[in-house]
Amino acid sequence: MEVKLRSDLPSSSAASSSSLPCLHAVKPKTGAYGLSKSTPLQLPELKYGKHGRKSLHAASCIIADTSLRDFPVDSALPRKTRRLILLRHGKSSWADTSVKDHDRPLNEQGRTASASLGSKLQLVGWLPDLILCSDSVRTRETLDVMKEHVPEFRNVEVHFLGSFYSVAAMDGHTAEHLQDTICKFARDDISTVMCMGHNRGWEEAASIFSGLAVELKTANAALLETIGSSWQEAFESGAGSWTLSSILKPDGFDAE
Repeated sequence: MEVKLRSDLPSSSAASSSSLPCLHAVKPKTGAYGLSKSTPLQLPELKYGKHGRKSLHAASCIIADTSLRDFPVDSALPRKTRRLILLRHGKSSWADTSVKDHDRPLNEQGRTASASLGSKLQLVGWLPDLILCSDSVRTRETLDVMKEHVPEFRNVEVHFLGSFYSVAAMDGHTAEHLQDTICKFARDDISTVMCMGHNRGWEEAASIFSGLAVELKTANAALLETIGSSWQEAFESGAGSWTLSSILKPDGFDAE
């Protein structure tokens, strides 16, 4: 089931002071979560354009050691594994320089790599129950190619969001925006959400959620998981609380 609905969250909500604070800074503490050990978040040193990479909004986060975390359990709500796929679009074409960035299509390499990545998601058993996708042409085409090659993608609920295109270029805001958007669209019976978008934001979000330096080339997907009775609870433990299970890559490509 494809829902072609522009239900964007305002981009300003990603940076609003009313947003959940957990992705700004998580300080070591004791109490309900039993946190007693911490390490600084190390984010990837990547370059973007001639001016290089700007500092991340959450670059100074302190990440709690998840091995020491003792989550409280609400017996009224069943707790389950929540899976999050952060997938970067396939490689796009620059052949027509008159085309706006938003409207650039996939090139042949991007289509082939997207098909391979979709098959790998099926192979490892990470098929989404909900897809939240940037409305750019290259992300839409990435999803279309995956649907062509993996029938299981065809009946998944999909929302195309303009904010996923715009927020990815805003340093440090993507993680909070993804959190807010997922909590808005994902019902608690949904186990796996796939968010399709762009760098810089997708790398930043994967790094903040996992507390690791994550690099996502084109047609790469970060597979993250945690435990929670709801998607809201899944994000409540803050930065570094998601386990990075794998970085899934297409076969036979040196992506960029």
